[in-house]
Amino acid sequence: MSSNRYLHAKRRALDWDPSGLVAGVDEAGRGPLAGPVVAAAVILDPRQPIKGLADSKKLTPLRRERLYDEIRAKALCCEIGQASVEEIDEINILQATMLAMQRAVAGLRLRPTRVMVDGNRLPTLSMHAEAVVGGDAKVASISAASIIAKVYRDRWCLEVDAEWPQYGFAGHKGYGTPAHLAALREHGPCVHHRRSFSPVAQLLQQVSHS
Repeated sequence: MSSNRYLHAKRRALDWDPSGLVAGVDEAGRGPLAGPVVAAAVILDPRQPIKGLADSKKLTPLRRERLYDEIRAKALCCEIGQASVEEIDEINILQATMLAMQRAVAGLRLRPTRVMVDGNRLPTLSMHAEAVVGGDAKVASISAASIIAKVYRDRWCLEVDAEWPQYGFAGHKGYGTPAHLAALREHGPCVHHRRSFSPVAQLLQQVSHS
């Protein structure tokens, strides 16, 4: 084997070397009044680049859906972790977000040696981790994770909308829009609402004193 062919083969082997894998992590659903907080961890395959990766919030829903399918097909591995409404209410949204991220990383089929997390907070992990402010617009694997988490949670909202159509989850995705707040006042919270979040907590307090 020539030296060039040897180097090429060695480089290809290193692409698959688990000792050098980097995972990107991001979350969706910290701000809404209802539903779980969702985190995704993604290890991209450098041999299968994905065009158009960006912060999920800057992409159209259709573009996110298409990229979601492409990421799932081309990434070396990706995993979703969640923290439930009950966990959010018990330990607060920040800690629940860290828990969801831990679950996403722990569920990866391949173990990364380094994890890059969007934002300025890090979950407790067993491998080296780095917080990257604005990472969903700077780091491809974090962008991919933001898309996976966002699409997964949006699909959850569509499923819940079919069960609880009076709240309009398909439109506002759980955020505290005027329409959502009006529905809360009219119907009261459902099982998916976060009791510890201010608008929901205030409503429950009003009902208890009425």
